[in-house]
Amino acid sequence: MSPSTATTPSATPPPALGAEPVPVRVPRAVERLVKGQPTSDGAGVRLTRVLSGNLQRRLDPFLMLDAFGSDEAADYLGGFPDHPHRGFETVTYMLEGRMRHKDSAGHEGLLTPGSVQWMTAGRGVIHSEMPEQEQGRMEGFQLWLNLPAKAKMSDPWYRDIRPEDIPAWQGAGVTARVIAGRTHGVAGAVEREATEPLYLDLHFAPGAAFEQPLPAAHNAFVYVYRGVLAIGETEVPAGRMAVLANSAGSDGVRLVCAGAGDGEGARALLLAGRPLNEPIAQYGPFVMNTHEEIFQAVEDFRAGRLA
Repeated sequence: MSPSTATTPSATPPPALGAEPVPVRVPRAVERLVKGQPTSDGAGVRLTRVLSGNLQRRLDPFLMLDAFGSDEAADYLGGFPDHPHRGFETVTYMLEGRMRHKDSAGHEGLLTPGSVQWMTAGRGVIHSEMPEQEQGRMEGFQLWLNLPAKAKMSDPWYRDIRPEDIPAWQGAGVTARVIAGRTHGVAGAVEREATEPLYLDLHFAPGAAFEQPLPAAHNAFVYVYRGVLAIGETEVPAGRMAVLANSAGSDGVRLVCAGAGDGEGARALLLAGRPLNEPIAQYGPFVMNTHEEIFQAVEDFRAGRLA
C-alpha cells in the first residue's frame, strides 16, 4: 500500500514509554478529531486513509495510516500487485483475513488474523500483498513509519510476527496487544531506537479505563475502530482519529470506554513516537528528505535497481 508546532518539554524529564509504575497525572487532551477519507489503492482495494500527507508534519514520524475492512470480495480481491518502496517502514496488522507478501529481497510470508508484518524498505524493495481468500471478511491496518535520514538507504528488512508472538498486557477490563514499544512493563514485539514507536491495540470492556505514560514531546494519536472512547471531555466514536495535544507538562493519556450503559466495549489503536524533525519529501511510494533523492529513487526504480 502504497509544520507541527514545537512544544517545550517540562523541566522534569519525561517518562520513558511504558515505564512502570508511573501514574498519569496530567493527561493529554484531544487537539482535533479526524475523519478518514474513503479511497482505493493497489488494484482497486477499497480502504479509508486515516492519516494522510497533510498530517505528516504534525504526526511525525508517522506518514500514513490506512484502515481496510470489507465482507465484499470485490473490495479486496485485486490486492496490491508488485509496487516499490524506499525510505520508510510499513507495518501491516491483520484483524481478519489472509494476505500473502512477496518481495524482491526474497522474503515471503502469510498474514493471518492477529498477525503483523513489519517491513523496512530502506534503500528499496519491490513487493506485493495479495489476498489468499475469495470470500469472507478482510480487515486490518497499514501504517507507514518514517526512517531517519541516516537509515533511509539501509538494507531492506522483513519480519512476520505471529499472533502468539505479540506480547499482551491484561488489566482491569482492558487488554493491550503490544506491537511496538512498551506498556505497563511489557515490551512489544518490535522496538526502534530512532523513532521509539508505541503501537498498541487496546480492547476495552464497557466502562474500563487505560492509562499510558507518554513523553510530552512525542506525537501521538488514537484511532477508534469499535465502540466509543472518551479522552478527557471528548468522545471519540468508531472511525475517528483523535490527534493528542502536545501540551507542555503532559505526561500521558487516559482512555475510557464510553459504552458502559449499552454493554458495548471498544477497540482502538494507540500510537506515539519521537519526531524526527527532518524534511519530508514524498512521491508516491518513495519518502526521502530532498527532491533530489526522490528523483534518484524514481530513476533507480525505472532502471531496475530496486529489484
